Amino acid sequence: MTVERVITEHMDLWTGAVTQKSGSGRGSRSKRELTGIKKLRELILELAVRGKLVRQDLNEEPASQLLKRIADLKVERQRVAGSRKSKSLPEVSPEEVPFELPHNWAHARLGSLVDIVRGITFPASEKSKSPEDGRIACLRTSNVQEQIEWDDLLYIREKFISRKDQFVQPNDIVMSMANSRELVGKVAIIQANPIGSVTFGGFLGVIRPIEVVPAFLMALLRAPQVREELIGSASQTTNIANISIGKLNPLVVGVPPLAEQHRIVEKVDELIALCDQLEQQTGDQIEAHERLVDTLLDTLTRAANAIELAENWARVQQHFDTLFTTEHSIERLKQTILQLAVMGRLVPQDPTEQTADDFLLMVQEERGRLISSGEIRRQKQSAKDSYELASKTLPQGWAEAVIGDLISLISGQHLKGDEYFDQKLGDAIPYLTGPAEFGDVSPLPSRFTNERRAIASAGDILITCKGSGVGKLNLANCEIAISRQLMAARPILVNPAFLQMLLLDLEDAIREKIVGIAIPGISREDVMDAPILVPPFAEQGRIVEMYESLQSMCEQLKQELKAEREVKVQLAHAVVERSVH
Repeated sequence: MTVERVITEHMDLWTGAVTQKSGSGRGSRSKRELTGIKKLRELILELAVRGKLVRQDLNEEPASQLLKRIADLKVERQRVAGSRKSKSLPEVSPEEVPFELPHNWAHARLGSLVDIVRGITFPASEKSKSPEDGRIACLRTSNVQEQIEWDDLLYIREKFISRKDQFVQPNDIVMSMANSRELVGKVAIIQANPIGSVTFGGFLGVIRPIEVVPAFLMALLRAPQVREELIGSASQTTNIANISIGKLNPLVVGVPPLAEQHRIVEKVDELIALCDQLEQQTGDQIEAHERLVDTLLDTLTRAANAIELAENWARVQQHFDTLFTTEHSIERLKQTILQLAVMGRLVPQDPTEQTADDFLLMVQEERGRLISSGEIRRQKQSAKDSYELASKTLPQGWAEAVIGDLISLISGQHLKGDEYFDQKLGDAIPYLTGPAEFGDVSPLPSRFTNERRAIASAGDILITCKGSGVGKLNLANCEIAISRQLMAARPILVNPAFLQMLLLDLEDAIREKIVGIAIPGISREDVMDAPILVPPFAEQGRIVEMYESLQSMCEQLKQELKAEREVKVQLAHAVVERSVH
């Protein structure tokens, strides 16, 4: 089967296999990887370097003759340069052959086809961002992307360059020799040098082809089988993986005749351009779908009255199966449900129920009782003016308030090293230092303490107030000591689940109050003064019940979608495997 047929017959897999990666912040679009198209690119490269992409012509000079000519050229280069003859590489043994090649191809070691030059080293103090006299531009790993990126270069003094071969040349392939395990071995070609003399740093290497088509060599070094072998051979130190010249030189590769290399490059360029087009079209379709979902869901929260809301919901419901087909669309639906809940539009109001004003008076009385009994501390009177209250229609029986009207807020306290321990001893309670120990549902503590200076109780809502996770919430499931990276909102008569919904809805507004760069944070007032709408107590329970039911439905949709996507990714992988072998 030709690669064109593989592409066209499985188009739904290439465009439909999408992997989602969570974005940061509620409401942000998730980062997505078009996994199917990525697999298709890998397939094209793998077929190319196995001799399965274009026809062979038995009348062409075989690769064995090309290899002899390259060997002679290497010897002549060394003679002209006056350098010592390089150590000969061993013949490729049958056990090392990774796959069978076409008749007129040949296996060879990479070092027999190229010269490999490692980058220069220099003290960190010598780095400069300015192209001053006496300094040379120096490539580093961040410049090695799909193509060489010529901005953000370093400049170093020319005295650190000891040999002519340490300057890049046209058709050089620059490889990241020391990087993270995901990025080590990344390559890009020097197609044009826009700035004159350029060298390259010690974390890079240059692979300089000898009468091998540079673009074919690029395809070979980017092919999955070669990438896996290089990464597998890389040594690991802490977070950095290293590929040595000693590992590159003996790498076994398949070499086609020179004329076929040109045909392969032409076909690869054609098919990769098709992948680019598919990627653009698929990305555009996904973005258009997301905009449509956003627009229709916005009509629900902006509806002027119950009649308009019902009409808008009927429109969404009519196209439900085609709208909610991505993780983004389902997350947006979940957020819309939350917004409708705290706006009083998720369940009907009952005019016979006690009003929110009456409920708030009861909360005020209960707060006084708790203060008198010493169960909570008296808190500063809220200024109630640090936020601009968005104009919202007040449902019947509801009231305007701030979060501080419904809670007692406990600030965390820092414990010294001798005040906590790594295992539970006696009556010790968990000690949480931050959201890293929140878990998916309830806290998963790794430390314990006997100190009881800042304690959250079961049912309290934990709020991250300092560090990278500011605004992140969790529910305390037992008595917990909290560090100063956390606060605990203790509900006073308010339904705890409804309070958590209010805080979830306020997350973006509270995060806008963040100050500080090194250690971002929010204050007690940022939480206490956040404006809310409060429903009657009985309605709180009905809202929570409906909200949790709808959220459960959304989670089920997400699980079904995830399972469907995983099947598509597995099928795309299976098609690639079947096409290669």
